[in-house]
Amino acid sequence: MTAKRKAQAKGAQVQGAMKETAGRMTGNHRMQAEGRAEKAAGKALDAEEKSRSRMRGH
Repeated sequence: MTAKRKAQAKGAQVQGAMKETAGRMTGNHRMQAEGRAEKAAGKALDAEEKSRSRMRGH
């Protein structure tokens, strides 16, 4: 897993978690949903990179 892609994945997860929490605190359901979506996208990117790394034999 390249360091850049790993950082992007973790960054998306953290940003999504923060946005979801902010939405929950303010009662903004749209922000909560956006946060969950960003977090899921980060997890998907992380899983993709892990599978690529396994395919390369690293």
